[in-house]
Amino acid sequence: MLRTNLKHITSVEEFNQIIESNENVMICCGRMGPMCLPVYDVMENLEEKYENVKFYDMEFDAPHAHVLRNHELSGGFMGLPFTFYFKNGKAVKATSSIQNKKQVKTIIEEYLV
Repeated sequence: MLRTNLKHITSVEEFNQIIESNENVMICCGRMGPMCLPVYDVMENLEEKYENVKFYDMEFDAPHAHVLRNHELSGGFMGLPFTFYFKNGKAVKATSSIQNKKQVKTIIEEYLV
């Protein structure tokens, strides 16, 4: 389990339920490493600002993370974390590697608001 203050996704069933029952979802799939930690911090910081977006993390090495590791949008990704943005159950944007607050806010504003 990742040591963040975000809600954790721990199964494929839970993943499916979350993206199907929430209009806007951001999921960061990573580890507790130097490229992932800043993204978790940004997400924790933005949770209050974007009440219409649900923020989650997922452990990259967990078996259920295959839903993001093998997703068509992550095909060319080379670095962690894999960050996905879902709108009405569909992945609308995905990024890899470190993202700062401005980058994340720009994506949220364009795709989830």
